Amino acid sequence: MVAKPISSVEPPTLRRSLSLPLTVFYGLGTILGAGIYSLIGEVAGSAGMYAPLAFVIAAVIAAFTGLSYAELSSRYPRSAGEAVYVQQGLGWPPLSTTVGLLIVFAGVVSSATLANAFVGYVQKLAILLSSPQFVADAWYLGRVPIMVTAILLLGGLALWGIRESVTVASIMTVIELGGLVLIIFVNGGALADLETRWRELVPPPDLDVWHGIFIAAFVAFYAFIGFEDMVNVAEEVKDAPRNLPRAIIIAIVVSALLYFLVALSAVLAHPPEELVKSAAPMAVLYEQGTGRDPWLITLISLFAVINGALIQMIMASRILYGISRRGWLPAALSYIHPGRRTPMVATALTSVLILAAALPLGLRALADTTSFIILIVYIFINLSLIRIKRRDPVALGARIFPAWVPWLGLFTSLVFVVSKLLSLWR
Repeated sequence: MVAKPISSVEPPTLRRSLSLPLTVFYGLGTILGAGIYSLIGEVAGSAGMYAPLAFVIAAVIAAFTGLSYAELSSRYPRSAGEAVYVQQGLGWPPLSTTVGLLIVFAGVVSSATLANAFVGYVQKLAILLSSPQFVADAWYLGRVPIMVTAILLLGGLALWGIRESVTVASIMTVIELGGLVLIIFVNGGALADLETRWRELVPPPDLDVWHGIFIAAFVAFYAFIGFEDMVNVAEEVKDAPRNLPRAIIIAIVVSALLYFLVALSAVLAHPPEELVKSAAPMAVLYEQGTGRDPWLITLISLFAVINGALIQMIMASRILYGISRRGWLPAALSYIHPGRRTPMVATALTSVLILAAALPLGLRALADTTSFIILIVYIFINLSLIRIKRRDPVALGARIFPAWVPWLGLFTSLVFVVSKLLSLWR
């Protein structure tokens, strides 16, 4: 009697269920997020009437590195994208792991702060829709439970399935897009004056003025962060080598156009000093543009904030999963739920870390810290692509961009980092 060979069972893998439209909405959801909804006032405070230019500069910085990400995601469509790219380019696992964990850290801190912002928007909406005194009395006891409930619900949604969670994120992204279009529309009358007022938007050759613009651009850059999150769901995207680069480019272009129009209509319609005074500048833009209570835009802002937290949570869990699969973190983090096909342990750990970090953090401090971390990562990403392109200039089946793309990405990222460091010493 011959014994039957023991068959090995393949471990479950992530489910490829994200189409090109869903991937684009996933990217737009994290790019649009809380950045533009909260930072337009901060940017206007530093750049004044030149806020639209600050967003253009930030978009250019993001676009060059975005193209580097697009090519790398086509060459290596894997989870833990940044760690994989740095390993392929620079070949040092400790550095690759560190880069991946920097992205996780930025995502966790961002999600924790967005969870706090979500509670703030709930409070503001409650004040608009009910008795302010009742809200003030109940607020102290309700803040922590609301935050904990929100984070646990997001964690449960992320565990439920990638298609389900990204579908929910896409719906909230459509709401976010509608909010930005609404702000442009209600303040659109000011755009008619552009023909006579365009000179107000052109800065003079003054170093102090341009210094303010670059400081504002550094803050505005935070509003573009998010396209790098897209590469970490590569193993769940259909035809990732083709669709992921296209999704990254579409998301950057759409967000840049919307940001420019929002900033342009905002500074033409309202003095920049009014915007910087408000913790909810979009509410100011809506209220002054319509003469109505800003409950609608506040509700939309609430969706934008919680959507950003959800996508950051998904991103961070996929990085932990991807790094673990390569043996650089404990193997338990690469465990995939056999039914839901999601990284169960990595998602649970990410949720716990966000809960632990959910402390009141100022948005400006968050924006500066996160932007600085991401720019450091961008430097390593562009360096890695430069090395990879020298070694393998033409990768079959991958989307290849000209050799100058990563060099410009490296240069612009370095200029931004150096200018920020110099501004701290002024």
